[in-house]
Amino acid sequence: MITGKTNVFGIIGDPVEHSLSPGMHNAAFKELGMDNIYVPFQVKAEHLEDAILGAQSLGVKGFNVTIPHKTEVINYLDYLDIAAGLIGAVNTIEFGKNGAVGHNTDGIGAVMAIEEVTPVKNKKVVILGAGGASRAIAFQLLLSGVDNLVIANRTVEKAGELKTDLVEKLDHEVRVSGLDENLTQELSDTAILINTTPVGMYPNVDEKPVVTAEMMHPDMVVNDIVYNPLKTGLLNEADKAGAKSISGIKMLMYQGVEAFKIWTGIEPPVEIFQRALMNELDLDEI
Repeated sequence: MITGKTNVFGIIGDPVEHSLSPGMHNAAFKELGMDNIYVPFQVKAEHLEDAILGAQSLGVKGFNVTIPHKTEVINYLDYLDIAAGLIGAVNTIEFGKNGAVGHNTDGIGAVMAIEEVTPVKNKKVVILGAGGASRAIAFQLLLSGVDNLVIANRTVEKAGELKTDLVEKLDHEVRVSGLDENLTQELSDTAILINTTPVGMYPNVDEKPVVTAEMMHPDMVVNDIVYNPLKTGLLNEADKAGAKSISGIKMLMYQGVEAFKIWTGIEPPVEIFQRALMNELDLDEI
């Protein structure tokens, strides 16, 4: 029963009808007996400032932020946490006594997904792509103690721009690579490979992955942040190589867990989020 005491949370983006976040958060609120509700709000770019001001005026407690608003929304917030400030993007907003505070849980979500399988500290990691997702994950990896980071991108100059920002802000050595023979060499001793590009995403599921089984090794952990399909071409290649594969649905799950914790101060059981995703996607496991 929704009443005047019900706390409202939501996700803003354009589009948002595909979002799996309402199912996760509402399942957790119900399981924990919390008088909260999570609602998707489609917000056009020209209405973003009004949406933030309106949410504060209406007493909304928190938002997730998705494409295309993660960068632009910063202009309408009062504070950023350390990760959001470094990354320059926000995916979670907390409305409270300190105003509108921006956080970024994408990077920590990816790291938590990988650390189900292996620690990232002191490891060598190769990230495919140099866009917004790569940026969030790269900063969080360095904050989490990764020793050796390589950004591989079709356009090496774009990878170089991300490298410059990482080095300037965190004073850590980072290398760049094209998608060529140099990448094959880098992968020979890589512990963790992360794809942040849309290669293989629905509907282009037959698109050939940049990295094939011949470029992997059995001790490698391969994480594709694409989760539609759950088993991408890259993860199929990882299976062929005997490497450990991690679906992008895990990152989605853990970034949601972190957002929930920011809003409520409660760390929800991961199983609640996992079960909700399985129900939404009609899966036996993820």
